[in-house]
Amino acid sequence: MGFFDFLKKKPEAAPAAPSFPMTLAADAKGTVVPMEQIPDEVFAQGILGKCCGIDPTEGKVYAPVDGTITQAPGSGHALGLEGNGGVEVLIHVGVDTVEMKGDGFSPKVKEGDKVKKGQLLLEMDLAKIAAANHPAVVITVVTNTDDFKDVELVASGSVEPGADLLKISK
Repeated sequence: MGFFDFLKKKPEAAPAAPSFPMTLAADAKGTVVPMEQIPDEVFAQGILGKCCGIDPTEGKVYAPVDGTITQAPGSGHALGLEGNGGVEVLIHVGVDTVEMKGDGFSPKVKEGDKVKKGQLLLEMDLAKIAAANHPAVVITVVTNTDDFKDVELVASGSVEPGADLLKISK
């Protein structure tokens, strides 16, 4: 390779704009919980946006979409993510788990991190959550639901991380 070969390097193409409808992936392994059945009124009524839950069978949470971490509270029980296409996602692990003050939660990302769909975002101790008498359901909320024509649950039953979960139409 010659000294000036770097000058011939082709510029990298900008990432393609996401096309709609787009799909958020399941962010945990477990059983899908429809919005209305989430054991917390704020989520069940869609006050923060359309959402669904996954009752986890393992203590890992993965990115549902490529994007940037916008919120990573020290308690480790929740993450905000701005996905490609302007989709704003809140991942909330468990109900009332903020009361655990981070005990049992091990975040793997911090605010400002770029993440890829399927990347491990945090680990949680399901036994500690159960011992604190909190449901461990992993709730995925599209907080800017009103920016889209529809946010529709497309999964049911048992899901693996990465499976199609929520379809977003523009």
